[in-house]
Amino acid sequence: MNGWILAATVDLAGGGAAALWGVTTGPTARRVVAQNMTTSALCPALLLLSQGYGRPAYVDLALLLALLGPVGTLVFARLLSDDLADDRPSAWGLTWTAAVLSAVVVAAVCAATGPGRAMVKLLVTGALLIAGNVIASRALSGGFRGVRGG
Repeated sequence: MNGWILAATVDLAGGGAAALWGVTTGPTARRVVAQNMTTSALCPALLLLSQGYGRPAYVDLALLLALLGPVGTLVFARLLSDDLADDRPSAWGLTWTAAVLSAVVVAAVCAATGPGRAMVKLLVTGALLIAGNVIASRALSGGFRGVRGG
């Protein structure tokens, strides 16, 4: 086991446990936020595992998850807008913490990868992950008209 795999394990253990707890307990608002934060835990772990195992295909999976995870959250926000109207979830501290973690992981993996097409793919993945989760969190907290019915 190297440092990349250890960091991915810590990320999956902490983020996965928090997301699992949020999805299985509490009101609908907490469950939707936890579903959104699952992407923030899995994508950096996939990037770290990609570096640890030397498997560039894991970066493609992280890119796909960074693109589809926030879209899924927006679909849930729209479908559950009536249930979420009374209890607007707000997890800005968690969102920004996940964004900083994602940025640190992307920067570390980019530094290890070096310049080239692989670095560009990592930067695109990081930008999609951070922007997507911030946009999805804002939509969940009622920041966009029409997304939550209001």
